[in-house]
Amino acid sequence: MTSVLPPAVPPATQPPSPSLRVLPPDDAQRRVLHNEVHARPPARIRLPALVVYVAVLNEGITREMEWQHLRQLPGQEDLTLEHLSGNFQRLRFANHTLKWERHTEFTRYSIVQALPDDALIHGNDDALIQSLVVAPAWLASIPGRTVAAIMMAMVHGDVDDVAGMRAVGEPWIEGRETMASLLGIRRSCVMTDFRLRPSGFERLLVISPPDTSELRVGRISQRLLELETYRLMALRGLPVAKDLGPVLTGAESQLAEIMARMENAETSDQDLLNILIGLAARIERATATHMYRFSATMAYHSLVEQRIEQLRETPIPGTQTVGEFMLRRLSPAMATVQATSQRLTSLSQRVERASALLRTRVDIATETQNQMLLEKLTKGQDLQLRLQSTVEGLSIAAIAYYVVSLILYVGKAGKAAGLPVHPDVLAGALIPLVLLGVWWGTRQIHKKLKHSDQD
Repeated sequence: MTSVLPPAVPPATQPPSPSLRVLPPDDAQRRVLHNEVHARPPARIRLPALVVYVAVLNEGITREMEWQHLRQLPGQEDLTLEHLSGNFQRLRFANHTLKWERHTEFTRYSIVQALPDDALIHGNDDALIQSLVVAPAWLASIPGRTVAAIMMAMVHGDVDDVAGMRAVGEPWIEGRETMASLLGIRRSCVMTDFRLRPSGFERLLVISPPDTSELRVGRISQRLLELETYRLMALRGLPVAKDLGPVLTGAESQLAEIMARMENAETSDQDLLNILIGLAARIERATATHMYRFSATMAYHSLVEQRIEQLRETPIPGTQTVGEFMLRRLSPAMATVQATSQRLTSLSQRVERASALLRTRVDIATETQNQMLLEKLTKGQDLQLRLQSTVEGLSIAAIAYYVVSLILYVGKAGKAAGLPVHPDVLAGALIPLVLLGVWWGTRQIHKKLKHSDQD
């Protein structure tokens, strides 16, 4: 009898076996922290392309407000608030891409679309804005206040032909002073003039060889846009530093005056303390108000330097590189911010030292007053002991008088009872014994009190 076996299930159709779990339970933030490296992947940009970028300050702007604004885009009616929980979202509509990123202080919107055919010929802002895939009114109503706005044209070209690249970029940059450099190992070229047009946009031009990958174009776009955004965010500390300069100068002069008055021993400590407390309060208020801005400025400046390093620029003869121009203009501002931050910290420390000196002065004066008070108390105690000794002597005499009086009355009573006693003689004879007994009894009481205090 022949047995028929069931057909074997092909391996491809077998259900996958669950992975064997051999690890302890995950930390609550493990996946969030692990996936942070993939939170903001660069876009893949197909050339020629136009990147429209707007960064706005989001102070007072809720995530819900930005979500409502994004839902106004075509085909985004199903966008939910949960989609924006990760601070990054890429939306696709009508063969175009919009990337939304929310940061601590600002939110970025970048739109990637096809470059209009005549964009590099006329370079007209009005025509470019009318050719955008989003309505101009949508851009104007983005929640927040604009901190950066860039139109970046990205095209193919020969990066070895410097004259040809300049001819391509002249209408776009409009003949102004141009910063240009080669990125990487002569794989792309960037041009800009860092000037605001009447429309409020800056302009960048990126020329890449035809064999440049879409992912590399996306990385170049991301680095350049981040570079300009971080530069502007870093510069936000400069007006604060300039406004704080006169305040710090006045505070330093006042502190020097306080120290000069502190040298005079006749100056009232209470007056100095009141002035110093007011100065310390102003310095601490300035520190609490502005120190975050200064710290953020230095952090943004560090990011600018990182992005410039990542560009790996190669100079083009006759032009200044983007990184060189930016650092040369940015370094004095950052030095001003850093110097102001150091002045504020140093002034706070000097006020603290002045307070310590004043406390020492007050402590010494208090100790002197306490010593004088102790001396007065000691003199009072000596006087009190003398008075006490005098009173004790009088007390002995008074007690002896009363005891002798009692003996006299006893003698008179005995005489009246018929005893052969002369009361006056008896009382007079016992006076020395009574005085000695009262004195001895007083000494015994003092000894007991002394032993009690020592115990």
